[in-house]
Amino acid sequence: MTDQPINITPSRWQRLKDNDIYWSFINSPGAMIAAAITLICIVAVFSAPLIAPFNPFDPSQISLWDGKLPPAWAEGGQSQYLLGTDNQGRDMLSTILYGGRLSVLVGIAAVCLGMVLGVSLGVISGYIGGATDAIIMRIADVQLTIPGILLAILINGIGRAVLPIEVRDEFAIYVVILAIGLTDWPQFARVARGATLVEANKEYVQAARVIGLPSWLIMLRHILPNTLRPVLVIATIGLALAIIAEATLSFLGQGIPPTTPSLGTLIRVGNEYLFSGLWWITFFPAIALVVLVFAVNLLGDWMRDALNPKLR
Repeated sequence: MTDQPINITPSRWQRLKDNDIYWSFINSPGAMIAAAITLICIVAVFSAPLIAPFNPFDPSQISLWDGKLPPAWAEGGQSQYLLGTDNQGRDMLSTILYGGRLSVLVGIAAVCLGMVLGVSLGVISGYIGGATDAIIMRIADVQLTIPGILLAILINGIGRAVLPIEVRDEFAIYVVILAIGLTDWPQFARVARGATLVEANKEYVQAARVIGLPSWLIMLRHILPNTLRPVLVIATIGLALAIIAEATLSFLGQGIPPTTPSLGTLIRVGNEYLFSGLWWITFFPAIALVVLVFAVNLLGDWMRDALNPKLR
């Protein structure tokens, strides 16, 4: 009787369980809690049209007579407005959900813009070297000497000045994304350049050069994939910073228009009524912002440790 070969190839699930990153995740309660909170927040804000009691963009669902109502459990509150209403009569829970979705979208888009621009310039700088490397890195160094929020305000102001007055509010979101994205690219560029300098001297890159592959193909196919691990860590932490930057710009009146709810605009509007006793207009959006940013930061800290081979 011929012995049949035994298939010992591990399943995909088994390979996942044996992965160091998976093991690190399930053995880190803080990472699991942060991931759960982040997931709940993202699902909640992107499900706003389905779960929000009201639509703050629909004038038929807004009543000025119901403006400045306290939360439902406080004296004078109404049961249909769980967290109260703002100065325009919009339900606070609904505006937080819709505003959180806008803040997360702006943060993700800004991080993607900064990551694409920064990683592209960083890989080109590290691989080509010479004058190209010097010019790109000096521009990045100069930009890093300027406080990020001041640079974002400057870029946002230039963008608003270029646009016609009648379309400024319509394109305000895109201007904010551009301002935050252009502020964040040097960090991605420096990380990508460092990883490229390491990868460019390895044998597989040298072999690709010997067989005559063009430089752009080597950078795209061989070097870029090996620079993504540290870049993903920066992107995760950068998402929290981008959300804070959007909130800061909106709070200063330089970001999203007040008629479009975001966490920053809600906090700014509430701050105007804080000393009038209407604490809920600024308190609940601020708590939502803190919880979201704190969870994303914890997740980024775990990713930084899990992807660091020196800590394994």
